[in-house]
Amino acid sequence: MTCRHPHGGGEGRAPIGRKKPTTPWGYPALGRRSRKRNKYSDSLILRRRK
Repeated sequence: MTCRHPHGGGEGRAPIGRKKPTTPWGYPALGRRSRKRNKYSDSLILRRRK
């Protein structure tokens, strides 16, 4: 079973690596909006999903 390392992993008793958790591709995992601004379908979304 594989283990994902949101802070970048390390060996032994190494301190926490990156400050913020990241995706396996290195992009911020928490707090960052991932949807593009001015997307073509913005005009189709009338109400935010609850």
